Amino acid sequence: MEFIDTHAHLYTDEFEGDQTQVMQRAREAGVKKVVLPAIDSKSHQAMLKMVEQYPGELFPLMGLHPTSVKDDYQKELAVVEKYLSESSLFYGIGEIGIDLYWDKTHYKEQSDAFKIQVGWAKQLKQPVVIHTRDSFAETFNLLEPMVEDGFTGIFHCFGGSVEEAKKAIALGFYLGIGGVLTFKNSKLNEVLKQVDINHLVLETDSPYLAPTPFRGKRNESSYLIQVADKLAEVYQISVEEVARITTANATKVFQWKKG
Repeated sequence: MEFIDTHAHLYTDEFEGDQTQVMQRAREAGVKKVVLPAIDSKSHQAMLKMVEQYPGELFPLMGLHPTSVKDDYQKELAVVEKYLSESSLFYGIGEIGIDLYWDKTHYKEQSDAFKIQVGWAKQLKQPVVIHTRDSFAETFNLLEPMVEDGFTGIFHCFGGSVEEAKKAIALGFYLGIGGVLTFKNSKLNEVLKQVDINHLVLETDSPYLAPTPFRGKRNESSYLIQVADKLAEVYQISVEEVARITTANATKVFQWKKG
């Protein structure tokens, strides 16, 4: 049984001192691949150093996270562009998008940064991993006119409505499902009952959003199993089937060769 964690920031300070154990626990849980979305220039080197240590297990993305978009965002985008032009290490563009939860001050800059990075992904024929906290409509409205045949990606940490799920899927995108699904008051399980599992991928968003029973603690990739268990319950299928389907979906998104 093989799982893929399509979204984890295992290179952040929260994992300082026990990265080796975190990776070992992930392997033991059956998590064979972990996708590492970028945040900003403060952590790119830490991410790439970790990728070097775990070849074939960790797969980096490159991008500028919306909460790191400030007045100097053009400088940060130049760093992203340099990495993308000089290296073929990256498996997609992310984590990109719009975040209106913490601060709406830089909405225009976030919108510009998002459109620029989607443009790069299209040029490179790479998937995007999209952050839409309190901003699904705004982000979707920017994305929709830019989508072409064959362009795909993931709406990371999806927690929206059935209507939003259907809109994302109609564009050819997948929904990233994580720990929120396991929360007691989450409505996501009811939404997913109206969504085909063939449009879902699993994620942890480590170190954030740890699933029940670890809620409030540091999240890690081995906890993906709690999400898979809950998804199996929602769809009334085996965990093995959840693993098979979501792994196949993630493999399609990131264009990994089978075998």
